[in-house]
Amino acid sequence: MILKNGTVALEPITPALALRIVARDERPGDKWHAEYPFLDELDPLRSLAASASPDPCYTMYVVRRASDGMAVGGFGSFGPPDADGRVEFGYGLVPSARGAGLATSAVLLALGHAARHGATIAAADTEADNAASRRVLTKGGLAEVGRSGSVVLYERVLTAGQGIRLETNLRTSILVS
Repeated sequence: MILKNGTVALEPITPALALRIVARDERPGDKWHAEYPFLDELDPLRSLAASASPDPCYTMYVVRRASDGMAVGGFGSFGPPDADGRVEFGYGLVPSARGAGLATSAVLLALGHAARHGATIAAADTEADNAASRRVLTKGGLAEVGRSGSVVLYERVLTAGQGIRLETNLRTSILVS
């Protein structure tokens, strides 16, 4: 199921699509940005391509800009929630798509979906010197819960059925539910 809001669409990556992305086998309608995928996405994409039955909810997604449908990044869970309901995730956008709220919108959209499918805690991490990613996580409602060397650890509690508010600026907000 493709997840959508007014800013981004998250398209689940099937094993067949993962194989094509790794091979850069772009076909009509794919609309992949020239810088997509990132090098650090290739190993997870290879693992997904080899998977016989990936989790349909807690998988990797292509992040598409809603305005033009261009694939500008990726979002992924590191598996389904653990016994405590904790799900870890990561994301990335091509440089030209950064700074427009797309990453924050993708995070909130995915966390709302995860909450509706059993996750109760969302977790992510980023390098301490990555101010942009730290802002995305903070805007996504995650709070710093610790550090490990140069890595900052973030978490937030998720509640099923409760919308997640995206503050896009001081005057507007979007309720993602």
